[in-house]
Amino acid sequence: MQINPSKQVILASQSPRRVAILKQMGIDCIVMPADIDESQIAHEMPADYVLRLAKEKALAILEKLNRQHANMPILAADTTVALENTIFGKPENDADAIQMLKQLSGTQHQVHTAVAVVLNQKVEVALNTTLVEMMPLSDAMIAAYIATNEHSDKAGSYAIQGLAGNWIKRIDGSYTGVMGLPVYETAMLLNKIGF
Repeated sequence: MQINPSKQVILASQSPRRVAILKQMGIDCIVMPADIDESQIAHEMPADYVLRLAKEKALAILEKLNRQHANMPILAADTTVALENTIFGKPENDADAIQMLKQLSGTQHQVHTAVAVVLNQKVEVALNTTLVEMMPLSDAMIAAYIATNEHSDKAGSYAIQGLAGNWIKRIDGSYTGVMGLPVYETAMLLNKIGF
């Protein structure tokens, strides 16, 4: 598919997965990662958390835009893994990742990905929630996975599109949502703003 140069968005993320998904959709992007505080607010539910962060990331980039990019849509996304309303963000270190994977082992958990699009001061947001069933993991399986370093910078300490995909018994929802950018919701939001 030929990428139309006018079909370009500003992506408020440095995720190579999100860049690849946009390319798959025929959309080119300028990468401008947003630097915001991603702390959870007390008693904030996982879905509300990702919706707030996606919107804050998009608005943070809007504040930094120069005239050259002023009329370009800004796309932001945030993904979190949740088990019984406990948020599993990106691991702080290997020990944190091991703990997360032990807790997710043998469970059905949710992956929430929120997408926000900003154009001409108007903000549109959408949420995708996918149910993921993970097989029980042995300590040896977790240790071998941690040794690959694939877990770093991944919500819930795993990447469905990588080696951990072998552990996923089934999903009910969007594969690209679990990867970090749900194609359907992203397309609907971009369509809504006339992109």
